[in-house]
Amino acid sequence: MARLDLTRESAALAAELEREAPELAALSSDARASAIETWRGRMVNEHASARVFAGLIPQLMRAELDAGRQAEVAEMIADELRHARQCAAVVAALGGAPIGELPALSDVPAHADAEPLEGLLRNIISVSCMSETVAVALISAERMNTGPAALKRVLGDILADEVQHARFGWRLLEELAPRLPAAMKRRLGVYLVTAFAHLREHELAHLPARPAPSRAAEAVGVCDGHEARRLFLDTVRDVIIPGLEDHGLPAAAAWEASLAA
Repeated sequence: MARLDLTRESAALAAELEREAPELAALSSDARASAIETWRGRMVNEHASARVFAGLIPQLMRAELDAGRQAEVAEMIADELRHARQCAAVVAALGGAPIGELPALSDVPAHADAEPLEGLLRNIISVSCMSETVAVALISAERMNTGPAALKRVLGDILADEVQHARFGWRLLEELAPRLPAAMKRRLGVYLVTAFAHLREHELAHLPARPAPSRAAEAVGVCDGHEARRLFLDTVRDVIIPGLEDHGLPAAAAWEASLAA
């Protein structure tokens, strides 16, 4: 595994957070350990997300989408790298080392079996319409439960970017869906089964099936796993599935098929 060390890059913000949130120093050892683990995990995930968006740039070019959209995705890469530094700063402010191991990352699927636009749409739906939409819901809930204003501000900054990342996919789908051939929509519906299965596997692996260890831990960003899992499923059923269905994609049937599989 590659080593991610953001100690130097996060030092200035970490010092600022320590000044603005002196209550972090009063945390119990258990709450502190849980918070460090949570924020370090976020640090790694956010940094890894930059690679996902980077992988979309060549696909946008092959699908001949305009340069403005390519620039938007390039900004998303910078957003995710900044999020990683922000999470690293929280780790350091909590007394931890902002160092982690980056997992081995698969390349963004090339979808060689599809034309460039269809392959791109598969990935945009999976990344923006699914994963980023779930991120918006989860971070919104975490921010509401966070106590220190400085940490709430960090989550608010990250949330604002994630909203834009999700909207990018939904806007693109809104524009293109009316012009997509019916056969392509059917094929995208088949792909949704795989996309939903991957989304569920990924999210549940990162949302522990246990409550937050304490209210103090929850107030510094440690989520209640049971509540987060419920929110994930609600977001899929109440936001993602209806949104995809509105654009002519058989998302409800695909979700059920993914559960059966």
